[in-house]
Formats: sequence, structure tokens, C-alpha cells
Amino acid sequence: MIEFFQNLNPVIAALVGTAFTYLLTALGAGLVFGFKTINHKILNAMLGFSAGVMIAASFWSLLSPSIDLASELGMIPWVPAVIGFLSGGAFLMLVDRLLPHMHIESHHKEGLSSSWKRSVLLVLAITLHNIPEGLAVGVAFGAAAAGLPGASIGAAIALALGIGIQNFPEGAAVSVPLRREGMSVGKSFMIGQYSGIVEPIAGVLGALLAISMRNFLPYALSFAAGAMIYVVVEELIPESQMMKTTKIATIGAMLGFAVMMLLDVALG
Repeated sequence: MIEFFQNLNPVIAALVGTAFTYLLTALGAGLVFGFKTINHKILNAMLGFSAGVMIAASFWSLLSPSIDLASELGMIPWVPAVIGFLSGGAFLMLVDRLLPHMHIESHHKEGLSSSWKRSVLLVLAITLHNIPEGLAVGVAFGAAAAGLPGASIGAAIALALGIGIQNFPEGAAVSVPLRREGMSVGKSFMIGQYSGIVEPIAGVLGALLAISMRNFLPYALSFAAGAMIYVVVEELIPESQMMKTTKIATIGAMLGFAVMMLLDVALG
């Protein structure tokens, strides 16, 4: 697998990697064809697992390489990591406040006032969360292609695999609750898979930025990490802890972290 990606143009490699993450989102959303409801404990475990993967990816695949790259480029190692991380969180916070959207288990609209349909607002909410995931994968492939220390094709593949694995339950967590609310099977599936389409777009953009702006790479990596952590703390963890029994979500988060750490260390 590593040799396959090494022979690809980094932009194409990023496109292939993020197309995989999108495919897993669509496959997860496809569960709606077999299930009309989803047990809340299973849903919480899924959300917790996703949170664990994203937390691990933020450090192992993004922040740690950012610090290493900054050092190799002669920068003060912690500066790009801190600035990029906080900028990523601030950017997503700003978009979250401005972009009209609505979350699955809520009927409360967020962002600027809008007359858009609920289905559109739901897609926008999940799309907002998937942008940093696609960006992270793209930047990882671009950094590996640039030949910078601390970045490798194996690490980029590990990140794509980790994001893809956690996208599967995310796709189901979107489509199945919509079906439970009375939406048609087809429409529930379409909304679930639409949420992942943005990842290949963000992935290609991330790879292009990484290739063309070498000195910007440490900031780009930590920016993606900050945006992902914002999603985890703002949405995934609170939504996974809504039941009285929170241990299932916590176990899911621990497993998700372990899986992503294993992939990154084994392949990176």
C-alpha cells in the first residue's frame, strides 16, 4: 500500500486517501437501509470512538509532526504548534457562529438566522466538522511528498485509515436518527453521505498548500489539529455523554484513541 501511494502525485494521493474516508462515510450512512433506529448506547459508543480517533490523530499525526518540522526548519518548535492550534480552533468557532446549521439531536438552529430547510442545515453541520479531517489528510500527504523530516507516506496513510474508520459510525450516526424521525430512507442516506463529500475537496486543498508553502506546513498541521479538537470538545464529547450511563462513550473514546495510535505508530 505504501509503495502504491509513493508512486502517486501527492495531490492525487490526497484525493485517493480522502475519497476512501468519504466512501466509509457513505457505507456507514448506508446502514439506514437495514435499520430504522439505533440504540442510544451504540450511538454514544460510536461518537466516543470518533472522538478518541480524532484526539489521537491530532497529536500523533498533526501536532507532533508540526513540532518536528518546525525544529528542522529552524523555527522555535512550539511557536507554529501553538499559533496554528489556537487558530484552527478559533477559525472553526467563528464559522460555527456564522454558518447556519443544525445538529442531529437538536431542533435548535445555530449560526446566523436562515430560512433554509432542516435537511440543508443538517448537512452543513456535519460538513463543518469534516473540513478539518479532509484538510489534515491532504496536508499529511503533501508534507510527506515534500520530504520533510517527521512526515511520511505511512503516517499519512495511517491518518486516512483512522479518519475513515471513525467516519463509518459517523455516517450511521447521521442517517439512522434522521430515519427514526420519519425522513425517507433515500433522503436519510443522501444527507448522511453528503456530509463526507467535502473531505476530498479539503484534502486536495491541503495537499496543494503543503506542496506550495513549505514553511507554512508546521502551521497547517497544527491548524488542522486545533480544528479537530474543537469539534471533539464542542460536539462529539457532549453528544456522547447525554445519557446517564457515560462509561460506554468513555470506553469508545479509549478504544478509538488506541486504534489511531496503533495505526500511526505501526505505519508512520
